[in-house]
Amino acid sequence: MKNRWMITPLTAIAALSASSAFAAEELTVYTAFETDMLAKFKNSFEQANPDIKINWVRDSTGIMTAKLLAEKNNPHADVVWGLAGSSMALLKEEGVLKPYTPEGLDQIRANLVDPQQNKAWFGNDAFFNAVCFNEIVAEQKGLSKPDSWEDLLKPEYKGHIAMPNPASSGTGYMQVSAWIQSMGEKPAWQYMEQLDGNIAHYTHSGSKPCVQAAMGEVAIGISMAIRGATLKTQGAPIDIIMPKGGVGWEAEAVGLVNTESDAAKRLVDWSISEEANKLYNAFYPVVGHKAINAAVNNYPDVENAMVDMDFGKMAASREDVLKTWSDRFDAKSEPRS
Repeated sequence: MKNRWMITPLTAIAALSASSAFAAEELTVYTAFETDMLAKFKNSFEQANPDIKINWVRDSTGIMTAKLLAEKNNPHADVVWGLAGSSMALLKEEGVLKPYTPEGLDQIRANLVDPQQNKAWFGNDAFFNAVCFNEIVAEQKGLSKPDSWEDLLKPEYKGHIAMPNPASSGTGYMQVSAWIQSMGEKPAWQYMEQLDGNIAHYTHSGSKPCVQAAMGEVAIGISMAIRGATLKTQGAPIDIIMPKGGVGWEAEAVGLVNTESDAAKRLVDWSISEEANKLYNAFYPVVGHKAINAAVNNYPDVENAMVDMDFGKMAASREDVLKTWSDRFDAKSEPRS
């Protein structure tokens, strides 16, 4: 009896110790990845790293960037994973992202990686804008199919176009920046002034204009090409148009915030691995890893539509551009949910 009572507490202590030893370390990961991607990325990483658990904090690019900047003196995130390159450049400049050299970096496309010394962000994929055009709504309302950005200024499209608000959506800021960089600053603002006359509303999500076009709420959504491809594959009556004049694009990237966490570094390493890039490639035809390049269903040809984008310039001019845009056009933005 005496031995039994001595063994029982020891067994309990051992069990508690084992439980503590195998408790997963939790990482807070800030992201703007689309919500339907998060479970796949989380599950694959945690299967490969069972001692680490991801806790997502997700919002649109503009809101997530502002949140990270507001927290820079008291950071809550361990890793930023799935945020636009221009935002990552700004976060690095502000000291939120820390320089780090992940394993396997030599396998990542150079044009998707932080171009500066002491690199702090690394591309997972390239994402593109497009015009989602509902062919059924267009036929019902007698709307012609647009071929260029200039076409969207036609009077027939008045009240039939949705676009993301660039102050809250990285997709929106990406396209505004593309117009400024490709047209020149003054012509671009003149173009946006005319386009605003045809805009029904501005959304706070980069994918929502295409969703609204697919549902027939608007005829045209300036939006994410990947959302259009996904909806078209699901049967939506939309055409995905790459307008003449070129579309905006950015790298979606990963970066380290918490340099004291080995788990955070392991996540950054894994996020640029071949395994992770195969997951990105299910959604995006252009991903960071040089060896991964499978086609994506209904994704438009982007090779000849890419505007030359200066991510550093996008980061540096962000505040001024967004203030100007908001002062001129924010009145048509949808209410924030």
